[in-house]
Amino acid sequence: MNGTKVLDLLTIMGDIHHIFPKGYLQKNGITDKSKYNQIANYTYLDTQTNISIGDKAPNDYFKTVFDQCDSKEMKFGNISELTLLKDNLSINCIPENIVTMVATHYEDFLLERRKLMAKKIKDYYFSL
Repeated sequence: MNGTKVLDLLTIMGDIHHIFPKGYLQKNGITDKSKYNQIANYTYLDTQTNISIGDKAPNDYFKTVFDQCDSKEMKFGNISELTLLKDNLSINCIPENIVTMVATHYEDFLLERRKLMAKKIKDYYFSL
């Protein structure tokens, strides 16, 4: 399997995942609920992957996902091909440099993801 369909996540086994996990942000001084519960910080993941990630930093768990594309040893999710991973990041408006991000990059991440999300919405609108 090379990814989970959003419909399956919504109807069967999905969780809202904080890309920068809220526990991780809280441990790093971002304790305001309105700061970590940003739509730009949300994505859907299957429950098992969400639990496995826990409060890991994005640079930690995304590095593991990128590494599993080389090793084929599945740790998080079910993507084991680099092109599929990059496509998945693009589809979900997650910047590829997420693999290097830590708590000090959170505001920059939110800004970049908002831009990517707005572009996706704009492109869709103009495709109608």
